[in-house]
Amino acid sequence: MLWLLLTGAVAFSISVLTAGGGALMMVPILNWLIGVPNTAPVLNTGNLFGRPIKLWLFWKHIQWKAVCWYAPFALAGAILSGYLFSKTNLQLLQVVIGMFLVSTVFQYRWGKKKASFPMTYPMLAPLGLVVSIIGTLIGAVGPVLNPFFLNLNISKERLVATKTANSFLMGLAQIGSYTWFGLMGSYEWQLAIALGVGITIGNVVGKKILARITDQRFRQWAIAFMVISGSLMIIRSIQAFYF
Repeated sequence: MLWLLLTGAVAFSISVLTAGGGALMMVPILNWLIGVPNTAPVLNTGNLFGRPIKLWLFWKHIQWKAVCWYAPFALAGAILSGYLFSKTNLQLLQVVIGMFLVSTVFQYRWGKKKASFPMTYPMLAPLGLVVSIIGTLIGAVGPVLNPFFLNLNISKERLVATKTANSFLMGLAQIGSYTWFGLMGSYEWQLAIALGVGITIGNVVGKKILARITDQRFRQWAIAFMVISGSLMIIRSIQAFYF
């Protein structure tokens, strides 16, 4: 359990500094350590355990207007995605999302620009629906939301806080599904709790570092991680298609 606690702490301390991506970093590690079938339930349940502390740490920074527009439609998307799962070309979808993430380096000119396209709060409603569906179909896609929130001038602590509030609401629905379908046995719960402790430690450490960096530096780190995540998604999709 110690290895899961340590890897969770490192991954999610970095995640705070890049506005998401801790889950993406943990997916290949968990696939190797506990197997693909156990990865999603353990990761999402462990992440849910780590979110209350993260919410408490960033509570005053939450942009509730963004949560109210985004969360209800994200919950609807999670339900709809179950129907779409067998009807969607997942590899092609990952390539499209990957290309979008890679393009952010040009959209923001490595963080020199504060915004890259017009964005309003009502646009978060369809975004919540679409991103929730995509996330349920292909796994963790936290960095996908970053460009949209950045274009609403939601950055640094406010970005981390707002995404955490949305994710917490989604996590409640996820853990209910995992429990209902019997995907979480006693061993999986132990793993999830260990991961949750590590995530909590990572969130505390990440917040302390985040307070010391500038807004532009934060955008640069977030963009760099989006480009890396997008590139990996494209590479994995191409490998799955040809091999």
